[in-house]
Amino acid sequence: MTSVPSSIAQPSRPLTRSDYKTLSLSALGGALEFYDFIIFVFFATVVGKLFFPVDMPEWLRQMQTFGIFAAGYLARPLGGIVMAHFGDLLGRKKMFTLSIFMMAVPTLIMGCLPTYAQIGLWAPILLLLMRVIQGAAIGGEVPGAWVFVSEHVPARNTGYACGTLTAGLTAGILLGSLVATLINSLYTPTEVADYAWRIPFLLGGVFGLLAVYLRRWLHETPVFAELQQRKALAEEIPLQAVLRDHRGAIVLSMLLTWLLSAGIIVVILMTPTVLQTVYGFTPTVALQANSLAIVFLTLGCVGFGILADRFGAGRVFVSGSLLLLASSWAFYHNLQAHPDWLFPMYSLTGLFVGLAGAVPYVMVRAFPPVVRFSGISFSYNLAYAIFGGLTPMMVTLLLKYSPMGPAYYVAGICTIGLLVGLYLLAKKR
Repeated sequence: MTSVPSSIAQPSRPLTRSDYKTLSLSALGGALEFYDFIIFVFFATVVGKLFFPVDMPEWLRQMQTFGIFAAGYLARPLGGIVMAHFGDLLGRKKMFTLSIFMMAVPTLIMGCLPTYAQIGLWAPILLLLMRVIQGAAIGGEVPGAWVFVSEHVPARNTGYACGTLTAGLTAGILLGSLVATLINSLYTPTEVADYAWRIPFLLGGVFGLLAVYLRRWLHETPVFAELQQRKALAEEIPLQAVLRDHRGAIVLSMLLTWLLSAGIIVVILMTPTVLQTVYGFTPTVALQANSLAIVFLTLGCVGFGILADRFGAGRVFVSGSLLLLASSWAFYHNLQAHPDWLFPMYSLTGLFVGLAGAVPYVMVRAFPPVVRFSGISFSYNLAYAIFGGLTPMMVTLLLKYSPMGPAYYVAGICTIGLLVGLYLLAKKR
């Protein structure tokens, strides 16, 4: 593999208007793409009734519906690896645009699909196919977006750029929640089942295609452009070089992805259900608190990214992990005795889950530019496929023994974050 000249590092300069435009368009596209990927889960119950036989047992219908949702996660590693391969050889921008196109079109098609009553078994098969394509797209989008923005800005602003992009992804979750709430408020359950469930998918498809158009105005990253000009691109399959020469970076990136995925899955995606089933809150109150927590999560992603630029990743992960551990423990421990503390405690915990915004800061620095896309994509998507699937099962198992189950799991991943932070401090990163 050709060595990469040190001059490829971005020059030290202030952020320009062009940088802010790149960050804004990238974060907007990421938000819309993540909305497209997540909106399915908000309408899983309705979709399950429409795309499977009416006489199917409810538990089996739910299992198959969430199985189709999970297929999107299982497709992430393969899609991410393939797109990263071409991203390291052909350019970041091409794959960055392709990923959102691959997300928008299936979302649009899902909003138009005939139901089981109309075409029988083909309905769930087509739905599954669309989810697989979506999973492949999101597998390339997230690592590609981190690489794209980090290679556009000065090195001293890497944390801010990656944190802003991650904030855009979390804003996509919030957008999905708000749209789902709006649809269920404007339409009756019968209307939702008849036609209104299609509206969020159609909106997502249209907005996604708009984001594809907007990304035409983005430029290839200076880092890749210089690699291309110097003919310093990988001379072998990029993933082969990653697996041979960067195993330590893979392990580090996978551990950080576990921290990121578990924090968001447990605190943001699973906790609204826990609030209702374990702590007795109404669905409306639980979702309102969750929406507020996502707002603070979005702010936290940017904040922790800026702190990583200022103080280094080691200090940020040591302090951030301790703060997340303390806030999440207090949140789950005090809810039964002080239900009136729900909103402030959930918001504070969501803010510290924003530590996820500092994760890509470490990952983009762990791999050299020539194999950066492939290295991050392989590590991130493999870890997400493993831990994204195991986390809900582990938390559900812990909940059987104690209502503090989510707190125990979050404490475990915070310990991992603390150890990673101490390792980074020892390496002076």
